[in-house]
Amino acid sequence: MSEQDGRRAADRHRFRRAPSVESVGRISGEAEKAGMERPGGAVRGGVETVDVDEEDRPGAGPAPHGGARPIASQGVSGRPSRPAKVLKAGTGAAVVLCLATALVHVLLVFLHVAPPNPLSQQYSRQVNAWVLPLFEQNWRLFAPDPESVNREISARTMHTAPDGSVQVSDWFDLTGVDNSAVRHQVFPSHTAQNMLRRAWSSYLETHGGDDQPRSQRALMIQRYLTNIAADRIAGHRGGTFESVQLRVIVVPIAAPAGPAAAGGPGLAPAAPTPADTRYLPWWKVDSHGN
Repeated sequence: MSEQDGRRAADRHRFRRAPSVESVGRISGEAEKAGMERPGGAVRGGVETVDVDEEDRPGAGPAPHGGARPIASQGVSGRPSRPAKVLKAGTGAAVVLCLATALVHVLLVFLHVAPPNPLSQQYSRQVNAWVLPLFEQNWRLFAPDPESVNREISARTMHTAPDGSVQVSDWFDLTGVDNSAVRHQVFPSHTAQNMLRRAWSSYLETHGGDDQPRSQRALMIQRYLTNIAADRIAGHRGGTFESVQLRVIVVPIAAPAGPAAAGGPGLAPAAPTPADTRYLPWWKVDSHGN
């Protein structure tokens, strides 16, 4: 092939690859038409303007139903709701009430255990009404005083019939009921162990030998002891009665025999002390059994 033939072939190939004027015009017209139909306009300077939705932006979360994004989770104002305010106010009131009750309790217990002073003497009735019998303070935990006697507390009732006749019941052993509730029990009741015993000990401390109450606390202890007896009789034996009498039999605990000397007989046990029986007056109670 000559040099002239090679130049002609190159020209034909270049002419075949170059777009024609008509094709260039058609492509330009289609691009211009597409730019006019697209919202937002035309192509300027080779950069196409495109509208981007809010959710299409990078980092934007999904929009809620309705297309609107909430401003704040607690509303426009950002204030807590009414139930939250009520709950907060109730919690604050409960805390203040608990603190006030604890402060009053500590103050009254302090006046009860402190040495006698004008303030404790002036408010002795209020202090005793709060402390006794549930919050009583004493030193028995550190210096226990073991019982040296056995007490058998019994009670009987009296009922006046409509015809005027008086009916007196037999003695009911209150101590025996407590002992049976405690004996052979792995976890005995605190009430069975201490209620009747502590009531009688308080009665001895507040009453003289004539069984006459000389203070408001003595009268309260008397009613407390009477109510214990009446409730237990009504619960175990029933019957109708309006008055109760208590009997207390005190039996001293005999001392154990002394150790035997070397080569000699042991000491003989002490002679038993006779029992002491005390009868309390008849006391009126709320009518039971009617």
